[in-house]
Amino acid sequence: MKYKFLIILSFCLLLTSCFEEDKYTDSKKGNFEALWKIMDEHYCFFSFKEVDWNDIYSKYSIRVSEDMSNDALFTLLGEMLAEVKDGHVNLVATHNTARYWKWFEDYPDNFDTKIQRNYIGTDYSIASGLKYKIFEDNIGYIYYESFSSGIGEGNLDQVIGRMASCDGIILDIRNNKGGFLTNSDKLASRFFNKKTLVGHIQHKTGKGHNDFSKPYETYIEPSDGIRYQKKVIVLTNRSCYSSANDFVNAMTYAPNAIIVGDKTGGGSGMPFSSEIPNGWSVRFSASPMLNAEMEQIEFGIDPDVKIDMSEADIAEGIDTIIEEARKIIKNN
Repeated sequence: MKYKFLIILSFCLLLTSCFEEDKYTDSKKGNFEALWKIMDEHYCFFSFKEVDWNDIYSKYSIRVSEDMSNDALFTLLGEMLAEVKDGHVNLVATHNTARYWKWFEDYPDNFDTKIQRNYIGTDYSIASGLKYKIFEDNIGYIYYESFSSGIGEGNLDQVIGRMASCDGIILDIRNNKGGFLTNSDKLASRFFNKKTLVGHIQHKTGKGHNDFSKPYETYIEPSDGIRYQKKVIVLTNRSCYSSANDFVNAMTYAPNAIIVGDKTGGGSGMPFSSEIPNGWSVRFSASPMLNAEMEQIEFGIDPDVKIDMSEADIAEGIDTIIEEARKIIKNN
């Protein structure tokens, strides 16, 4: 974890020290050119996604005029950014944020908070960002809604310690759209007993679309605190994104973990931000993260057991995915 942090820190410092954009005027055309250029030189998935960014320039530049309103310009630039199909790519102005959400919008929800309440009620325990409960069949259930919510080592010691006698743990991260990688690694470290290679990270070394550093290995180091030794079932859906996607990738290498549910939403590019002349900020994926086999995980990670919530179960207030997880634990 420390190694990954140092790589990311070094990458950020590198970008900070050498990220000097060409000067553009604060005009409609100038802002368009600045945004296109920032993406052209720093976005990391053009080749992988087979996006012809020069063709995108030709398609959108002819639509820019100096008499268009700021709202019209914002809409146009947002449409251009959506061409890369990346949830980490945003244009942020004081009046709006352009975003791409197709990575989860066209898929089953596979999660319902009302149905979840049938399992955890209102008397569940809360430890920082974790909600948890031990079911009546002696299976532990932990729900982590966002990796932006902090978790301390003491929180994890308490929660996992209380579940030590459980037959297994269901670790539900459905609808977790990411947050801090440090929280992702901290949680994952409770399910590893030895230092394990889980991925690689690269950073841009030049302005070309394929100018990358060598891949740096990233590891999960076992926690010094309480580690869980029995079966852990990680529940996923398409709304698991960014650092949640990174967590699922790490857990695929955990010795006792099984991923159950739907494919994750992806989002493996480390985001970075810049600004165009009118003050609007742009966020974009600048550093690709891959799995231990050097495979891209930008478009998501397949579960070990693919299962959707059925309409019949939903009508009965039953979570198909939780029930499948319980079945797996009991059978093991």
